[in-house]
Amino acid sequence: FLVLLVLLFAASAGNDSENPWRMKLQYAMFDKYNNLHPRETPPDHPVIVVDIDEESLERLGQWPWPRSVLAKMVENLAAMDARVTAFDVVFGEPDRTSPERIIQGLPETEDYRSVREKISDLPDNDLIFGDAIKNAGNVVMGYTMAGAADTRRPPLVVKPIQAPKGEKDLFFAKARRMWGVATNLPQIDKSAAGSGSFMAVPDTDGIIRKISLIFGGDFRPSRANIYPSLNLEALRIATAGQDGVLRLSRNKVLGMFDSEFTLEIGKYGPSGFEPKYRVPVETDGVFWVHFRNIDKKKEYISAYKILDPAFHDEVASRIKDKIVFVGASPEGLRDVRSTPLGLYIPGVEVHVNVVEQIMQGDFILRSNFIKSIENYGIFFVGLLIVLLTPFAGIFVTGAMSGAFIAGIFFAAWHAYINTGLLFDPIYASLCIGFLFVASTLLTYIRTELERKHIREAFGLYISPDFMKELTSSPDKLKLGGETRELTVMFTDIRGFTGIAEHMKPEELIQLMNDFLTPMSDLVMSHRGTIDKYMGDAMMAFWNAPLDDPDHARHACMAAVRMNKALDPINDDLRAKAEAAGRPPLLLKAGIGLNTGPASVGNMGSRQRFAYSAIGDTVNLASRLEGQTKTYSASILISEETRRRIPDFATLELDLLQVKGRTLPARVFALLGDEEYARPDAFRTWQKVHEAMIASYRGREFGEAERLLAESRELAAGRLQNLYSLYAERVAELKKNPPDASWDGVFIAAGK
Repeated sequence: FLVLLVLLFAASAGNDSENPWRMKLQYAMFDKYNNLHPRETPPDHPVIVVDIDEESLERLGQWPWPRSVLAKMVENLAAMDARVTAFDVVFGEPDRTSPERIIQGLPETEDYRSVREKISDLPDNDLIFGDAIKNAGNVVMGYTMAGAADTRRPPLVVKPIQAPKGEKDLFFAKARRMWGVATNLPQIDKSAAGSGSFMAVPDTDGIIRKISLIFGGDFRPSRANIYPSLNLEALRIATAGQDGVLRLSRNKVLGMFDSEFTLEIGKYGPSGFEPKYRVPVETDGVFWVHFRNIDKKKEYISAYKILDPAFHDEVASRIKDKIVFVGASPEGLRDVRSTPLGLYIPGVEVHVNVVEQIMQGDFILRSNFIKSIENYGIFFVGLLIVLLTPFAGIFVTGAMSGAFIAGIFFAAWHAYINTGLLFDPIYASLCIGFLFVASTLLTYIRTELERKHIREAFGLYISPDFMKELTSSPDKLKLGGETRELTVMFTDIRGFTGIAEHMKPEELIQLMNDFLTPMSDLVMSHRGTIDKYMGDAMMAFWNAPLDDPDHARHACMAAVRMNKALDPINDDLRAKAEAAGRPPLLLKAGIGLNTGPASVGNMGSRQRFAYSAIGDTVNLASRLEGQTKTYSASILISEETRRRIPDFATLELDLLQVKGRTLPARVFALLGDEEYARPDAFRTWQKVHEAMIASYRGREFGEAERLLAESRELAAGRLQNLYSLYAERVAELKKNPPDASWDGVFIAAGK
């Protein structure tokens, strides 16, 4: 149980692990969610991609195009009333086709002097591009992180996200940090309406599932600010122009699955801040993207069509009032990304999906609270499995574990499609399955150890069939002690001292083995348990450790057959005695049986213990075995035992007060089983014998004397010593009649 608890705590704590294999399984599940339930396509297609595609490269030449061409594209998009034009590209190097760069490549000769003079009068392409951007007033430029060696200046137009200082510092500490950035040329950057980062870092398997909306940076004019992504900045400009504001606020009233912060996009009006869009965010600024498949025929426009007047009428209606992202789809331009919906997706589609999601209000959340629910769910379901497996059995617990796993998958899927909550059913299901297997395995090991202990403790004391039942159902065994009703047997060899005098030690040991082996076999074959051997004596009991409703009958049946089992041993002793020329000393067993409550269980010390029984029931059985020699009866049983076997052949012998007990007990001789009791001759004898006992106790000694003679005759040689004993008592009582206190009880002088 302790091992399982340790595994349970480890499984629950492991839910927060960033282990690669664990994250791959989680990501695979989230990808399956997105594939089965992609985001709905907005009917008005608010975002359009101007694609620098293969056909555009064929028509306009290789990339990068002259900035004058791009300036014309910006002018045309503005003329078509695009709400925003966002470039998913960095223009960090001067245009190689600018006049100044061309002049630098011309030979320094007189022949080219006039050419250089004419070209030098032409405007710089980067300035042309910058002017076009400025005149459009709605162009958003991008920047990305660069290594230390490639660090560029910060963007000239970058507007921090508004937030109270404490919250700003919190996001700055936890969001992705950008120490150095690669930006556009100053003459381009300063003309933009805004700037945003288009850096997207894939997960460990190379797939983009989430991006950062917020970045920490130390750009001018102030340090330790937080800045937006390109898609967020594009939406800000589209919402309210350059006066638009991005603002972070902490949620004052949190529901169970609400994010702690909200990123608002809007502007300040007469009544204060007026948010247009609200985006739930955590302090790391990560945004889970709910992807949809982009229809390239409807949502892509080849870049050359924006530049070719022949296509203006065709594309103008598609551009009007749309957010336009300028990106590249050819693989040669290296702007290809992998998403849950495809391995080779133009990177610009990530921006399209993010902007549309925010506009649709279709968010996917995986907050810390969701992870906490998973942790607690794993712990409590796992604890239930750990607690139930040892008791409920493998099939019940397996079915329950399967039901839990199915329920987890159903609940996770339901939460995703209805509320956008990302629960991970894979890890939880693996934990539950692992705990079920571990619990089942450890329970099996524990059960096998219990069975081994049982086999070691009882293998030599109960029958193989009984042992099989006990090991297959170890729960029937209650170790440590309990009170239950037993039938207890004591056996002993009559005249053992005299027999031992005529035998060598090794012969005596062999005789004991020959005697105890059949006695033990009979006990075990009748579902009894051997308690101990005491020299020539043996103690056994029934109804423990396993229940035996017919324990008295089984014990009596074993006792009846014990004397018959001595016949082969006595035949061997007789033959040996004749060979030695001495009279044979034959074995006779004295057996005492009593039924009643007794304490049974493991008894002894920590170093050595045995499964045994103690109590008054055991003591009386021992005393009855000792009195068999007094009455010359092989088997004596108590009244309670006799009550359990009404069809066996029994005769009441006496009302006996044995040594150590204050109350008398009715003692019976067990002569045989139901077959023995069936003949009329026995029934007649039994009836006369009972009448003799009744006359004796009723002080009718004359009648008792007459019935004694009749009983002796009907007994045909059986119990002759008993009748002689009663004849002596009756003769004495006739001479000296007892006083009024006499109750017929015989007090035994010895054990």
